[in-house]
Amino acid sequence: MKDKIVVFTGAGVSAESGLKTFRDMGGLWHEHRLEDVASPQGWQRDPATVLRFYNERRRGVLAARPNAAHEAIARLEERYEVVVITQNIDDLHERAGSSNVLHVHGEILKSRSTGLTPPRIYTLKGPTIEIGDLCERGSQLRPDVVWFGEAVRHMDEAEAHFATAAKVLAIGTSLTVYPAAGLVDCAPLSAERVFVSPEVQQVPRHYRFMQGTAVETVPPLVQRWISQ
Repeated sequence: MKDKIVVFTGAGVSAESGLKTFRDMGGLWHEHRLEDVASPQGWQRDPATVLRFYNERRRGVLAARPNAAHEAIARLEERYEVVVITQNIDDLHERAGSSNVLHVHGEILKSRSTGLTPPRIYTLKGPTIEIGDLCERGSQLRPDVVWFGEAVRHMDEAEAHFATAAKVLAIGTSLTVYPAAGLVDCAPLSAERVFVSPEVQQVPRHYRFMQGTAVETVPPLVQRWISQ
């Protein structure tokens, strides 16, 4: 059996493909607080503004291209079983060639019904969701992303993958958004654990810190791991 590598990615990886993070937006979007455009309460108050916010972000995702870090992570599958667990809502890992990706915060290129339990999920055929776009049962569609106050996805599966990993690479994440950030603590002590960040910050216990951007740091690290 192949050894398992778990790659845990955050917004810093996609930022190098030109996608702005919430932090880059300064907590505001067109003079709306992010809580107003990324929460169930904001959706109830002004769904049209919420849809415009995500339509703009979705156009950015569709225009972006995977960078060298995404491509290097995909190359790990040449030798290892690889599970990418990402906080990102874009599809750049998949477009780079990664075949097993868990999106714990949802996917911007999908929509979901509202008012139905469980919700119905759809892959979008275009870049926008508009007021009046309904599921087949008459429910308004919204982005299939996790908003503030909503449950994170795939946590049990993600914890199980971390617990059985031979290597863990955490990159592009500030490790401040919980509960997803707590996943790094699920790795076994026997695993090789690497944390990559361009800035010196709090490093998870038992992780080796590598300072640098994803594009600078990940390709040579991946090449070493493939060559071992």
